[in-house]
Amino acid sequence: MQHRFVGTGDPVEVNLVKEGGAWTYEGQRLEQYGERLKVTLADGSVHLAHAAKTGDVWWVHLNGHTFRWERMEAGASTKANDGGLTAPMPGKVLEVFVEVGQTVIAGEALMVLEAMKMEHRIVATSDGLVTAVHFKANDQVTQGAPLLSIEEIN
Repeated sequence: MQHRFVGTGDPVEVNLVKEGGAWTYEGQRLEQYGERLKVTLADGSVHLAHAAKTGDVWWVHLNGHTFRWERMEAGASTKANDGGLTAPMPGKVLEVFVEVGQTVIAGEALMVLEAMKMEHRIVATSDGLVTAVHFKANDQVTQGAPLLSIEEIN
């Protein structure tokens, strides 16, 4: 199961594999151990961790350190992706409000998608210049497909 998390740096892609009652990730194993997590690292060392989830944020306390990991839904954007915006789920483009070369401001509606019988507004995450529009009205999009790109203006 592919997930994308962001902690203190750039987003991290994580491919978790379910094996019985545990999850594995690149040779490391996580399993429920009472109210804790039993973490077996690739080197064979075993640690106990406390984990709490609030919304899409995981707080993990391990070996005296606290880590904050936020799960990013497909299509979520960060400054790290250079302003590219992606489809949050499969759907159909209903409207496109911008064109290449247009200047936009943070929060401005760029496009409307219909997915699961709901309309989803795609908005600019920062002020910028539209450098690409990859779909037009009535096009079908897949989850994670780049919809348009914006070059951030400082």
